[in-house]
Amino acid sequence: MNFKNVTVAGSGVLGSQIAFQTAFKGFEVNVYDINDAAIEAAKERANKLAIIYKNDVAQNDAEVEAALGRLSFYTDLGEAVQNADLVIEAIPERLDIKQGFYEQLSKVAPAKTVFATNSSTMIPSQFRQFTDRTEKFLALHFANEIWKNNTAEIMGHDATDKQYEEQVIEFARAIGMVPLHILKEQPGYILNSLLVPFLNAAQSLYAHGVADPHTIDKTWMIATSAPRGPFAILDVVGLETAYNIVAAHAVNNPTAAKIAELIKAEYIDKGKLGIATGEGFYKYPNPAFEEPDFLK
Repeated sequence: MNFKNVTVAGSGVLGSQIAFQTAFKGFEVNVYDINDAAIEAAKERANKLAIIYKNDVAQNDAEVEAALGRLSFYTDLGEAVQNADLVIEAIPERLDIKQGFYEQLSKVAPAKTVFATNSSTMIPSQFRQFTDRTEKFLALHFANEIWKNNTAEIMGHDATDKQYEEQVIEFARAIGMVPLHILKEQPGYILNSLLVPFLNAAQSLYAHGVADPHTIDKTWMIATSAPRGPFAILDVVGLETAYNIVAAHAVNNPTAAKIAELIKAEYIDKGKLGIATGEGFYKYPNPAFEEPDFLK
């Protein structure tokens, strides 16, 4: 593996986690986002992650402080990628946004740089044409709360050079992930091929007035002994991401349209975006589903 310098583009919930975990494992990491406000939010997320790592992951505080020291932040994409061996893209799940990003990235990234998308629903062949290096472009998908849910799904397309798939597999292992090599393109990869239909079913029950989110979660948790129900999982994923996924299917799917309208009106427009904002379907840091009486 030739990766030493890594750039993470997009500093939202998962982008920040990817950046911190990579820095924690000894890599120099540049974090890129589109403006100063986004970067300030990224620094705040890094500081919150540092507390989590000190409590739950690191052997000592010095490890965490060293990780913070390996993070640098940029609003200029050219500066952020000037020495990058690998760019991990973790920007919103919209094809137009990804197109613009990869067209810009291709103009400023060194020829050596491998591009990896963390897209949770799109496949690389959907936007590989927007890059100038299709053979060095593939997917590297992480699960939320990366420090404990340490899966890394690696998926190339039919023109990805296998050597870069192998390098990304090695990189994933180097940052403490379990590499899961997906052998052919699959929308949703493995994790979301299983998870998204489950979450959609729960949202459909809510949108059609069958039951409220807490009742749906309670049903799932009692019946399966799961630690979280689907709406608690959606709070972890983030409601903006959930909205973008379901809105993409809204044109030809009345149920998806109904779900998208409900999430936007009742949650996104009210600033209830999930754990990241302190409220989504539950209020944090002490959500109702963790209370002893919730399952009674």
